Amino acid sequence: MIDYDEALRLLLAGVDPLPAGQVSTHDAIGRVLVADVASGESLPPFDNSAMDGFALAAGVDGLGPGTELDVVGERAAGDSYLRLDGGAIEIMTGAPMPAGADAIVPVEQVEILARDAAGRPARIRLAAAVRPGQHLRRAGEDVRAGEVLLAQGRLLREAEATLLMATGIARVAVRRRPRVALVTTGRELVDDPSASLAPGHIRNSNAPFLAARLVAAGADVVLRETVADDATAFRATLARAQTARADLVLTTGAVSMGRYDFIPAVLEAQAATLLFHKVRIRPGKPILAARLADGTRFVGLPGNPASTAVGLRFFVEPMLRAMLGLPRERLPRLPLAQPYAKRVPLRMHLKARVALDAEGGVRVHVLGGQESFRIRPLVDANAWVVVPADVDALDAGALVEVAGRGHLEPVPLEA
Repeated sequence: MIDYDEALRLLLAGVDPLPAGQVSTHDAIGRVLVADVASGESLPPFDNSAMDGFALAAGVDGLGPGTELDVVGERAAGDSYLRLDGGAIEIMTGAPMPAGADAIVPVEQVEILARDAAGRPARIRLAAAVRPGQHLRRAGEDVRAGEVLLAQGRLLREAEATLLMATGIARVAVRRRPRVALVTTGRELVDDPSASLAPGHIRNSNAPFLAARLVAAGADVVLRETVADDATAFRATLARAQTARADLVLTTGAVSMGRYDFIPAVLEAQAATLLFHKVRIRPGKPILAARLADGTRFVGLPGNPASTAVGLRFFVEPMLRAMLGLPRERLPRLPLAQPYAKRVPLRMHLKARVALDAEGGVRVHVLGGQESFRIRPLVDANAWVVVPADVDALDAGALVEVAGRGHLEPVPLEA
């Protein structure tokens, strides 16, 4: 049995970033950039109005209240350019700024003196002073042409995709998603949640949890199967995982010391290289990691729900980060809301809830129900607290490392 840091070192050794490819910006959300992206155009691409109102020439000194102007045209968003030669042009938000105009007066700050036959303003009087440059959006005010928008290694979310599409970038080079084969083992597992349970059977809750969390962590689940406690069937599933070109085979169950825990023997028979089996952690101590003969990574998680969740968050997700080309995660340190003491010299991963107290301060609450079989506390938790193996007790207010639900999800702050 080894310590967590050593297990993680062995797990990540030789895990390189996956190849890159060009994808549409729309499909790049959740992917990682492999190169800087520079804008080929300015944003806004032209001077335009920030208000519904009237475009006019304020000059160097501006125009005072009471100034009267004829309205000589109108511009709406999407219209072409127009030149102003005296008077004012009615303009809508986002419309191109007429050449010769240098200010916008909002419609609320004018008095309509006359209208034409169609009911459009024909003459206005200013109700407030107008200074040059007011209520204008200048070309390049948001983004300048040639400016680096996003740096290599940036995770693309909705805001990043919006910026790219607004500047005309239709395709980007991103890291390929890690391909994961997910295999849950156990003859007691029932995949159909609507099926009646025979004596001794349980519903397979790990598979949907892991599948969803893997996608949230940036992976593609390329195979998902449930296998009974049958070595022959498991070997066939491993072959299908390799056919699916999985980068990682992730299993649950059959890695402990019971009579039906067959996975270690199957891996040995298939000439896999064992990286480690058992780590000084709780929950999830029986976790196993190996490298298959063809180089495919293999992680076997214990079957209890909390052990599975910990194995994914603190072993599998660091591996996915390495495959995505992301740096090692740095966990924030936050104060405990109450004292904590443990009974065993193991690194603990505790279901927790981060919340704001009455004064607006952040506190971390360690939840009850830390046993590995319990699922309900996973619903109540929004974070994990990490307590090192060499720490026996912590006072209220002590700073502890806190991990969010997933490596791409920041620790939430909830009232």
